Amino acid sequence: MRPEDVTEIGEEFTQDAHAVMARLREAGPAQRIQLPRGLPCWLVTGFADVRALLADPRLSKDTGRAHELFRARMGGDAVSAFGQELTTHMLNSDPPDHTRLRKLVNKAFTSRTVARLRPRIEEITASLLDAMAGQPSVDLLPAFAAPLPITVICELLGVPLGCQADFTGWTKTLLSSARPEAIKTAAEQMHGYLAELIERKRAEPAEDLLSDLVHATDEGERLNGTELVSMAFLLLVAGHETTVNLIANGVLALLRAPDQLALVRSDPALLPGAIEEFLRYDGPASLTTLRFTTEPVELDGVTIPADEFVLLSLLGANRDAERFEDPAELDVTRAAGGHVAFGHGIHYCVGAPLARLEAEIAIGRLLERFPGLRLAAEPGTLRWRESMLVHGLESLPVSLA
Repeated sequence: MRPEDVTEIGEEFTQDAHAVMARLREAGPAQRIQLPRGLPCWLVTGFADVRALLADPRLSKDTGRAHELFRARMGGDAVSAFGQELTTHMLNSDPPDHTRLRKLVNKAFTSRTVARLRPRIEEITASLLDAMAGQPSVDLLPAFAAPLPITVICELLGVPLGCQADFTGWTKTLLSSARPEAIKTAAEQMHGYLAELIERKRAEPAEDLLSDLVHATDEGERLNGTELVSMAFLLLVAGHETTVNLIANGVLALLRAPDQLALVRSDPALLPGAIEEFLRYDGPASLTTLRFTTEPVELDGVTIPADEFVLLSLLGANRDAERFEDPAELDVTRAAGGHVAFGHGIHYCVGAPLARLEAEIAIGRLLERFPGLRLAAEPGTLRWRESMLVHGLESLPVSLA
């Protein structure tokens, strides 16, 4: 790539992501960009192309080959700051490894398991709302949007709840633009804890997802030690991070659109469809994780060569006017199904049903409990987290009365 052909991705991307994605989408089907630490790659932003490439086997997730390509581009191995111990999971693998890992996870993460969680999610939600009651205002992220999903996923996996603060801190570091040294330290701490916890589950299994994964088999195959730690890491991080942002972004969207808030309040039956619109309108993930081309890929006259890193913009795809009418407008009555907020194809988010259920309960109960809920921040003062992957707020101040 010539320097003059590359768009550098910086702070504007995180703080005004939709504007950046719209500009790049107008410029063509695929743009060459440079990530904050210097990695060159291609960014695809249109809905049809993103959806197709999410299921295209020419875009690989194989971690080993990705590390080789990274070293060739950057002369180092910072892409593996997490270490193999946290990256050997189904999100970073292709068939047949992905097929084997996903089947084992699916056996322990069924729709029946999710449905059984409803009463507990309702209970946790009620407790958090009780704790907020009586306060004139709160930051909805630490008070509500964050503790609900981390409590649910910890209980589901069988992680002691006393570790919530540690996991939240480690996750924020791992998904941020922090220095590689800080990311490496957080990864080591999370790996050490999960490895020890897995050994406890192996010796004394309980009725939780992590115990199920330790003992799950498919035609005699089990997850090995590295795969178990990596899978626990993936489910723990993805299982709460996505839902935190879905809840907070959804509430913000409603508070900024009083007519849509009034619709949901007047007809709670709209809420399931509204959750899909929140996912489309301001989803919890900005980009997919890195893929690389195994052969040249052509998109409407633009050729991405083989062995190039590719990022797919979920936010950009879901605001594409060729797929969604008036995409920059929030419309809780819209038929928003078909969005790619949870991905598409073999890597479609295994936790999507749980995220939807938690968001529906959380936002519904919040609106019921606090009819005077309103945003307590001046326009332009809210900031988004400095992350290339997650699309989430740093804080969400609200007035409750």
